[in-house]
Amino acid sequence: MTIATVRQPSLESDSAPPREEVRSGSIEERQPPEPMPHSAAREALFQSLATASVVFGLWYLDWRWTSSVNWEAWWFSVPLLLAETLAFVGTCLFMLNLWRTEDTPRSPPPATVADILERKPKQDRPLIVDVFVATYSEDPELVRLSLRDARKLRYPHPIDLRVHALDDGRRPAMRAVAEQEGVGYITRGDNVGFKAGNIRNALEQTQGDLVVICDADTRPFPELLEETLGYFRDPRVAWVQTPQWFYDLDEGTPLPDLLSRSLRLGRVGRALGRGVEALIGPVRVGADLFGNDPALFYDVIQRRRNWCNASFCCGAGSVHRRDAVMEAALRAYGEQVASAVEQITQEVKDTRLRADLSEVMSGEAAREFELTPYKFHVSEDIYTSIVLHSDCQRRWKSVYHPRVLTRMLSPQDLLAWTIQRFKYAGGTLDIFWNDNPLRRAGLSIWQKLMYGTTIYSYLAPLWTVVFLLWPILYLFTGLSPVEAYDTDFYMHLVPFVVLNKVAFAVGTWGVPAWRGEQYYLSFFWLNIKAIADVMRGRPIKFHVTPKTRQAGTFLSLVWPHVALIALTLLGLVVMGVRVFVLRTEGLDAYLANAFWGLNNVLALSAIVFAALRKEKGN
Repeated sequence: MTIATVRQPSLESDSAPPREEVRSGSIEERQPPEPMPHSAAREALFQSLATASVVFGLWYLDWRWTSSVNWEAWWFSVPLLLAETLAFVGTCLFMLNLWRTEDTPRSPPPATVADILERKPKQDRPLIVDVFVATYSEDPELVRLSLRDARKLRYPHPIDLRVHALDDGRRPAMRAVAEQEGVGYITRGDNVGFKAGNIRNALEQTQGDLVVICDADTRPFPELLEETLGYFRDPRVAWVQTPQWFYDLDEGTPLPDLLSRSLRLGRVGRALGRGVEALIGPVRVGADLFGNDPALFYDVIQRRRNWCNASFCCGAGSVHRRDAVMEAALRAYGEQVASAVEQITQEVKDTRLRADLSEVMSGEAAREFELTPYKFHVSEDIYTSIVLHSDCQRRWKSVYHPRVLTRMLSPQDLLAWTIQRFKYAGGTLDIFWNDNPLRRAGLSIWQKLMYGTTIYSYLAPLWTVVFLLWPILYLFTGLSPVEAYDTDFYMHLVPFVVLNKVAFAVGTWGVPAWRGEQYYLSFFWLNIKAIADVMRGRPIKFHVTPKTRQAGTFLSLVWPHVALIALTLLGLVVMGVRVFVLRTEGLDAYLANAFWGLNNVLALSAIVFAALRKEKGN
């Protein structure tokens, strides 16, 4: 096995180096945004708004349950009220997640292995860092780019850097690329455990003190090690997660350009566009059609969990302490064996005989289980995070580093997006269903709350579908879920909605969130399928997300969304005739449900447009 070893001279400073100059042209030259600076004033404002939002939300729900239910159509009204209540719980959990930002202070990069160990070794030496680039079916030339960038990692001290291509596809072309690039090539005879099994196999053949995990398309920036390894000076830090950044996202058209050129409004349109941007920030029309930008998840959700040691691993772009992963795996393996033996021997009353039987059965049981440094699971990253966070003996810590240090390719079409998101949803829900982290003794209350928030978000489609169907039911039947759309209704609803929206805007300040909100609603059908598969015991399979665009359109993936949009628009016409022509229904109820329905249409339309998208030139 060929090893790429890099020894770098010392740098003068351990501060974050400046990014290269941004140049126009190829996406290769794009640079990621810097993390949003923390503002104590903005955080205090968010906390005030979030508190007010929750208070007014409780006031609204109290009124809904006690004074507004249309009991004549309880089968229609009560399910909606239950959905509102469950959605409010999700809102409270999200506000709690956003409550506080506390980045872990950086330390200077460790000079030797002694700097990251609790017990100093007899003989000190430079750090050994393994970079794992996991691949299965991706184009070897795509992987070549990741291997080359991994070899360019720099460090202010001598370091033994070893780059490896982990090829679960066992491809001669991939082996040739690894040899040409002067990196290690590691493969195995089967694909047991998916990516987790691939990483375990590599761990058995390498010796790095620290391990960098990369996907086939993960291309690290040169400063990755400089900025992350200092955290490992704390011997309890098990891993460091960095944000994932898709450098190929469609940047859209700036609003001033759209109004000036596309709509041919000239200087007036440009001035109008600049005026809008002065109020709400930059607006790019058509940007990120597939909702792939992960900034909301990384820059907000993950970053705000850092203070309570609850930011979890997301695989690519993370750095791991080998000892932490192996210790947790050995402990879990021992517990599995002990549990299996106990189940067999617990009926034996004779203590001596039970002890002898346990000794014999331990060897047999040990051969039945796999030692899994990374849990053999489609969501091995979050599963392994839960295992490490719940280690009662070592109390391992995680660190979220807010600066982007890797770049990746985004899903290129709706099929790829669907594969990726279904894997996330199914994997998380499978963990909840079969090994619920909320029951793990080693997790703190805050950690359970944060993991619980992630799980709860994947259950949201169960009540999201209610919000999508209810305006349609009203528009075709005239049945109202509330007694009246009167002043009392709006007096309770509007303050909560406004405060909630403003709190969300302040809490996610500087991060584009609208597209994420659209896809969160559009995700309902895919997520319901994941819930159904998990409940029926179907295994969640690992499918590699395609890295190239597939031909054709994908309307078959969004037929529920198309049906809901069509029914909503048809319902608006049907009820509109009854309101404006026949005058058999009230205008107030129609306007309220029309607003609700059109908001649903606007949200669902994003994924439909994504399904219809074709490559430029087609």
